[in-house]
Amino acid sequence: MKDKNLYKLRYPIGEFVTSRKITSGDIKKYIKIIEATPAKLRKAVEGLSKKQLDTPYRPGGWTVRQVIHHLPDSHLNSYVRFKLGLTEKNPIIRTYEEDRWAELQDSLKTPVEVSLLLLESLHKRWVILLKSMTSGDFKRTVKHPEWGQMRLDKLLAQYDWHCKHHVTHIINLKKRMNW
Repeated sequence: MKDKNLYKLRYPIGEFVTSRKITSGDIKKYIKIIEATPAKLRKAVEGLSKKQLDTPYRPGGWTVRQVIHHLPDSHLNSYVRFKLGLTEKNPIIRTYEEDRWAELQDSLKTPVEVSLLLLESLHKRWVILLKSMTSGDFKRTVKHPEWGQMRLDKLLAQYDWHCKHHVTHIINLKKRMNW
């Protein structure tokens, strides 16, 4: 039972899975989630104290502060991946050591407002790009060294999940802690 509880804390909305065909309606929903996430994140962390921000969302997991800083780190990488996918033929994209990034001092010490503002600005640019894309653009591909070839529509679905996944970590922690 304990393992099941830890799994639920780690993956509160389940793991990312998408094997079905992504429709234009799905793409519109995903873009709306990307667009809404900065405000949802800001609302989720509003009024949290330094101690609360430095609380892990699960045993062995990142602190709320690290999650907040992780989102723009990750989404900056995704934004660049989309731009590469739109301007190059099946480019090889880089991976990065997200766990190691989360241990750097900027993820441990920076005020969360810095990353909240960065995420807001980044998502504005990203949404403009996403809304300008055609159905053919979403079929373009990038090559991930670990996951292989990925279509941009699947990458968008993954980041829709990523947004909801991390905001839910914070919301669930607040509920468990009665904050």
